[in-house]
Amino acid sequence: MQHYGPVMVDLSGIELTTRERILLTHPRLGGVILFAKNYQNLEQLKKLITEIRGAAQKPLLIAVDHEGGRIWQFKEGFTKLPAAKEYGLLYYQDLLKALQLARNAGTVMAAELLDCGIDLSFAPVLDLNKEISEVIGDRAFDRDPIVVTEVAKAFIEGMNIAGMCATGKHFPGHGSSSLDSHIAQPLDPRSIEELLADDLIPFCRLAPFLGAIMPAHITYPAIDNVPAGFSHRWLQDILRKELKFEGAIISDCLSMQGAAIGGDFVIRAQLALDAGCDMVILCQQSVDLITWVLDNLNRDGTKGSNQRLALLAGAFKGEILNPNVGL
Repeated sequence: MQHYGPVMVDLSGIELTTRERILLTHPRLGGVILFAKNYQNLEQLKKLITEIRGAAQKPLLIAVDHEGGRIWQFKEGFTKLPAAKEYGLLYYQDLLKALQLARNAGTVMAAELLDCGIDLSFAPVLDLNKEISEVIGDRAFDRDPIVVTEVAKAFIEGMNIAGMCATGKHFPGHGSSSLDSHIAQPLDPRSIEELLADDLIPFCRLAPFLGAIMPAHITYPAIDNVPAGFSHRWLQDILRKELKFEGAIISDCLSMQGAAIGGDFVIRAQLALDAGCDMVILCQQSVDLITWVLDNLNRDGTKGSNQRLALLAGAFKGEILNPNVGL
């Protein structure tokens, strides 16, 4: 059986350094997340990905945040997709057209990434746009959870056509928090009943169609006193047992301020994995610190995690469509 280490990391630039080549061989390293800093052009990206896989010499997930709109890491050589909000706005004018364009966009995004050797994009955002959270904003399809569910489902279908699993984020919902979990430690005081009637609807309805879910670094004190990504209650009792989600759970980046409540990076990673994450992301840190975390983490990939993560490995199958016609 393929073995995936439980930690995903980033890289410093457009080429691998000698130390990064060594880092990629660590048995607890199971993935790489790419950013704009890793992209120069299409040819360079494909070469970098080939070198990453060659250096690792083991199963490795390669991911990127490629949603459309302002969250778009690779420019030249890739079809620039509109922000998710644009499909939501079109939904009220022409429902069928909005769903078709969202489906086409998911296919294009996934096909172009898969063609480069990237396994998954952490998309789509299933948060609600309540015009409260600046960090979410137009990354969300709409305020209405039913509209979000329907348009996101079409986008997911498009990704699946190309051969890529979708990752829903940020469970159980970031749209009601004004604070940005990248730089703060948000609290959401609502009850589970309030969340189930609003923000949780897209996650509940789309769970069967998602290959992965990314939890939010937000604390919901009425449910648990730790952020959702560190919470056994959220990840095991609610997401696994009540929502019956069978895909992979991948943490948001542990370098974010919203995760700082967990302690140092080893403790954060350990807490997230113990709570139920199959893989944790650690980026924007030095090779020395990442190596220290990998060496001191008391967790290797479990059989269940390996099976769930292996299903995320992509393979291009789809037809590249035009996602922007008429939008």
